[in-house]
Amino acid sequence: MDSDLAEAVASLKDIFDRRKIPATFGKANPATVENLRKTLRVPARYRAFLLAADPVDVETATPVERVRLISSENLAAEQAGYSVGTDATPAMNGWRKSWILIGRSALLGDPYFLDISKLDAEGDCPVFTTMTGTDTLKPELCASSFQQFLRILAIGMEVANGFGSGVMDDDDEAIFREALAPKIKTVDAAALRAGHWT
Repeated sequence: MDSDLAEAVASLKDIFDRRKIPATFGKANPATVENLRKTLRVPARYRAFLLAADPVDVETATPVERVRLISSENLAAEQAGYSVGTDATPAMNGWRKSWILIGRSALLGDPYFLDISKLDAEGDCPVFTTMTGTDTLKPELCASSFQQFLRILAIGMEVANGFGSGVMDDDDEAIFREALAPKIKTVDAAALRAGHWT
């Protein structure tokens, strides 16, 4: 795992610890990861993440979103209904072959996915989300790279630390988003402009 990715993973683990929210990271089986590379074309940086910090049971918690990351063991099966059709579930209309589901909103059920058609020199790629249950899928940028996505998740958890765990009204939600925006800007200005988090 390169230093940027290691730093992003460490900051995410740290905020789970500080907020005393249970999270289980493991180490993926190399054979499983190699199989994911072959079958789903999982890119290098995401494979490095799975090998070093497989999200066995990881769900972020902020007042406006909960992102549940998918473990290496479940990654292939979770593509069903998105890029892969089964007898029970057809592939999602409009889902591109270059999209790999890596997480899901625990609040809304919307997918978070890598777009491997936009790989960079580090073997990383942007993370998007889209609202499902609509006529057409409209991908929305969440982070310019997977490494930045992890950093943004950690920042969101950090900002949420001051908001308690009670039900929030619209004003509290707006205050949270306003507090989050400048912090996201320092990590990924493109993600801030896209507006998913704010």
